[in-house]
Amino acid sequence: MPHTLTMRNTYNSPQPLTLFPEKLFYKIGEVGKLVGVESYVLRYWESEFPFLKPRKSKSGQRIYSKSDVDLLLHIKYLLYEEKYTIDGVRRKLGSDPELRSPVDIQEEAGVNQDAAADVEKILTMVKSRLIEILHHHFGA
Repeated sequence: MPHTLTMRNTYNSPQPLTLFPEKLFYKIGEVGKLVGVESYVLRYWESEFPFLKPRKSKSGQRIYSKSDVDLLLHIKYLLYEEKYTIDGVRRKLGSDPELRSPVDIQEEAGVNQDAAADVEKILTMVKSRLIEILHHHFGA
């Protein structure tokens, strides 16, 4: 992505937060403004590019991470500047293993949701126990 504006490379600019306010997640309207496209375009791209999967809040709102915004900027660059077709972008980026989400990998590996929930519970218990040990031994 030599000429693509990304969140990462704007931090070297004199006013990076003017372009990309520092947040963990962004709502679809904010992302539309950052990327320079309407919200319906983002929803359309989501339907066309299987590797573009923003999270959804409990209320069903799309929430985008910084890497999602970088991906959208790259998609826009390919479509608008490099004149790729939707199918061309899908083929170019769809083969990139870095764009595969953990959900895709879990589905391919056959991991079911119950097992994932069990692992989450175990990790939470281990974390709690480690915190107890730290408090007990080190007063942390």
